[in-house]
Amino acid sequence: MLKRTGVMLGMVVFPSGSLRTRLQAQTALRNAFLSFTAPEAETLRAIIARIIPSDANGPGALEARADYYIDRALAGALKAQKPAYAAGLAALNAYAQSSRGALFARLLPDDQDAVLTDLEQNRAPGFSGNSSQFFNLIRTHTIQGTFCDPYYGGNANFVGWELIGYPGARLVVSANMQRIDVKAEPSRKSAYDYGMFNKGEI
Repeated sequence: MLKRTGVMLGMVVFPSGSLRTRLQAQTALRNAFLSFTAPEAETLRAIIARIIPSDANGPGALEARADYYIDRALAGALKAQKPAYAAGLAALNAYAQSSRGALFARLLPDDQDAVLTDLEQNRAPGFSGNSSQFFNLIRTHTIQGTFCDPYYGGNANFVGWELIGYPGARLVVSANMQRIDVKAEPSRKSAYDYGMFNKGEI
């Protein structure tokens, strides 16, 4: 009997090969990019890591998975902007190579910041329209992906909300939560955890 119990416990504790394979496939799918090639994704991740970096204040855009928010949005609601990203990332890498000697993701942080500053101030050539337009586009989406409702693929583990002290979605706000001298307890809930909200397109 003890032998049979041990076998049963082993089956509970250790997933079968097929279950393990399914879990690995689900994880790979969750981490796969839908809209970006591998080089584009590498460049995007390097950019957002400088726009909202991880530092003494807490986790940044990468930890919030803002890159996945942008990727999923470009495969859905923001798909019309996908060509602007492809052209903008290519132009940014071309400018980084010509001005700093390497692709953007290979540069040191100070050089990356200098390249992004040139983009923001419209000093980088080679962009359709101008470089500040692309910088503002990616900065806006990085902010959205860091602080959005987690339902949309960003703000993973609520790190964005915790960074700014937002306690999360609630249906009822207690008197205690309205006090300035008391930090509100985080709900760690998406708005879509409540049945009254309809899920829109991601």
